[in-house]
Amino acid sequence: MTDTRRTDAVLLLVALVWGSSYLSAQTAAAALPVLTVLFARYALSALACLGLVAAGRSRWSRDELRAGVPLGLTQAAVLVVETYGVAHTTAANAGLIISLTIVLTPLLDRSGHPGGLPPAFYAAAGVCVLAVGLLMSGNGFHAPRSGDLLMLAAAGVRAGHVALVGRLTTRRAVRPVHLTAVQTLVGTALFLPVAAADLPELGRASGATWAQLLYLALLCSVFAFLAQTWAVQRTSASRASLLLGTEPVWAALVGVTVAGDRFTPLTALGAALMVAGTYWGQAVERRHRGAAAARMPQEPSLRPGMPAEPPDAPRRNSPASAQAGPG
Repeated sequence: MTDTRRTDAVLLLVALVWGSSYLSAQTAAAALPVLTVLFARYALSALACLGLVAAGRSRWSRDELRAGVPLGLTQAAVLVVETYGVAHTTAANAGLIISLTIVLTPLLDRSGHPGGLPPAFYAAAGVCVLAVGLLMSGNGFHAPRSGDLLMLAAAGVRAGHVALVGRLTTRRAVRPVHLTAVQTLVGTALFLPVAAADLPELGRASGATWAQLLYLALLCSVFAFLAQTWAVQRTSASRASLLLGTEPVWAALVGVTVAGDRFTPLTALGAALMVAGTYWGQAVERRHRGAAAARMPQEPSLRPGMPAEPPDAPRRNSPASAQAGPG
């Protein structure tokens, strides 16, 4: 498997995990206050990350601390809006609306694309938007609920976080485990004061609720954040955003197989268009980025011990999230 395909596979796996997470987030938020769910998710994630850092017996670098603190703040903002959103709408709608990040991210991320992305990329993004509409039509159109509007806001916040990850990690000595550990510690510190009054309720939570919390923390946070950070440093923010944009497809599949949602012909068409639009946009973005890199001279190393990337190497920008699922 080539490095490009390996990176794409990891991003798709992250999308699958996040797509399967909405039911878990919704279930946990139904049993506990949203901020308590977020505190538990971050605290459990922080413990796991600290264990990984301790096992590696290495210290944080200045770059990791400088990037991790602001990214921890923006990541927490994404998760607050998303989790409140999924608590007030259906899990399927949450997964569908947040996929609009794929349209917003390229507007904020211009690195590696002199003059902007080609029109074909936006046409592919338009196919993805059409796919979202078809997927939503499976359950009938309705006036936006408060949760739907929150998820729309979350898409904007997520796109900003995506662009910021790329800017703060490009050509810097940043290790995924250490960066993720800093972000989870920041989130834990943020949510502890507001969740403190509900800690006794957390301690009395059922085994099923704790299983949901562990799933959110270990798979949707630790695994997904590490995998995402590793992968997006090897591709562009726009391309990674398109791959992570398959998240609503997985959310729909989980809804059908686990929650018993109806999979109508329109939702099937929407899923097919989402996949087609994702790979079309990925191909357009890859060709455009490769052509732009070929026209640029090789850049010298910006830091002692860091070799310069070859002209045809993918630009090390991070999306994802960047993209981080709510659950």
